[in-house]
Amino acid sequence: MDSTAQIRSGMVAIVGPPNAGKSTLLNTLLGQKISIVTPKPQTTRNRILGVVSHSDYQIVLLDTPGLHTAREPLNREMVRIAMNSLTEVDAVLFLVDVSLPVPERTRSEREKEFAAWLEKIVSPAIMVLNKIDLVDRKELLPLIEGYAALYPFKAIVPVSAMNGDGCGELVTEILNLLPFGPRYFPEDMPTDASERFLAAEIIREKVFLKTGQEIPYATAVLIESYKEDDAKGLVTIHAAIVVEKDSQKGIIIGKGGKKLQSIGTAARREIEEMVGCRVLLKLWVKVRKNWSQDERFLKELGF
Repeated sequence: MDSTAQIRSGMVAIVGPPNAGKSTLLNTLLGQKISIVTPKPQTTRNRILGVVSHSDYQIVLLDTPGLHTAREPLNREMVRIAMNSLTEVDAVLFLVDVSLPVPERTRSEREKEFAAWLEKIVSPAIMVLNKIDLVDRKELLPLIEGYAALYPFKAIVPVSAMNGDGCGELVTEILNLLPFGPRYFPEDMPTDASERFLAAEIIREKVFLKTGQEIPYATAVLIESYKEDDAKGLVTIHAAIVVEKDSQKGIIIGKGGKKLQSIGTAARREIEEMVGCRVLLKLWVKVRKNWSQDERFLKELGF
């Protein structure tokens, strides 16, 4: 197809508080997983780009870290990445989790916090009320009215990113805001992230999922080597899981190395699915004291 043909195309940032379902929404709209999803908030650290291509439109979605009050260098960097995304896009999806009960005493605080973020938006914005499958539909109308009073949204769309409800309507509303222009990416390219980056994200997701509440957010993954051997149909990956304390290292390795083995097995299977060939994955755990406050190391991680 002629990439210079004019279609509806543009950049759309997905922003909102932690654990609102931004990564799930990105994956659902793409029809495949490129952004890691865990039950824990603040899982997304970098900006992940996903491309939704169709014969007459292309939506370039940016999944961003959750907006929150940040004190640590890592968290401040995550919020900076999210806020920067607001200045360079054609439209913004502001995503909230409607299943969270908001007590009256904290409602005004939450609205003030949202208002502070919303005033930094310069592009047309759509409010996306996510997780509607978890609430009674009768509760939605007052929520819509409350959020409508916060900001002049172009639309307010209730969705369930988990099961896809409302996502068709959301795409329609997004297209109403996008200009006519060229296709930014080839139609068969769902993301600009490298397989190396995605492999690190998959390993990090498995650490979150396999260690439950035991491991805090002080976990990073460094791909130390990534080699493709086309002749053998094999990708060999050496990766280090970096933690801040010796006690965390013990938890990830587990008794007799069993926990690390299960992390490796789950990650290898998913990476094999992504790359379409066999993967040899070698993992080890390193302790780097207070890495999340070390700005030089954060740069090494790609921030």
